[in-house]
Amino acid sequence: MHLNPYGEYAVLLAGSLANGWPTDRAGIVDRTRQYGMTMQFPSHPNDWEKCRTVIDRWLRVVDTPDPQTRAELLNADLAAASAYPRLTDHNGEGWHLHYRDADQSLPHVLAAVISVGTALHLTTRGMHRIARCAASTTTHTPCNKVVVDVTRNGRQRYCSVQCANRSAVRRHREKTARSRKT
Repeated sequence: MHLNPYGEYAVLLAGSLANGWPTDRAGIVDRTRQYGMTMQFPSHPNDWEKCRTVIDRWLRVVDTPDPQTRAELLNADLAAASAYPRLTDHNGEGWHLHYRDADQSLPHVLAAVISVGTALHLTTRGMHRIARCAASTTTHTPCNKVVVDVTRNGRQRYCSVQCANRSAVRRHREKTARSRKT
C-alpha cells in the first residue's frame, strides 16, 4: 500500500522544519528524506532563505485560530504553489499523485507539498489540528513549538510529554497554593 505523502507526512515535515530549522540547504533536503520525499531537487541560489519563507507563511496558518481566516491564508498558499495534480512513477516507486510540476526548486516543491498536505490534514481531521504547544501560554518556561495533531481523538495540545507534565505540575501547584490561602 502506498500512503499519500500529501496528508499527515507533509504536515509533520512542516512542523519538524518549524520546530527545528536546519542550518543549511542540505539539512532541509535531509529532513525531506526523513519524511519520505525521494526526489532530487535542482539547486538554486537562495533555496535555504526561500524555504524559510515557505515555513514562515505556513506558520501564519498555524497561528491563526479562526477557521475561516485559516482557510483564506491556506487557499492563498495553494494558489501561489499551484500546479495541476499528475500521476507519476518516478524511480519505479509505484504510481502516485504529485501536486507539483517536475524539476521545480526545493522551495516551490515544499510550498506545494506543505500547502496541499495541510489542506488535506485540516479538512479530513479538523481545522483545529495544528497549533502552538499549549505550554506557549505559560509564564514559566513557555514553549513555542508547533503541534501537528495526528491523534485519533483530536485532543493533542502539547508538543511533548515533557511540556504536558510541566503544565500539569504547574496547574497542581497553583491549585495547591489557592487551597492553602482559603
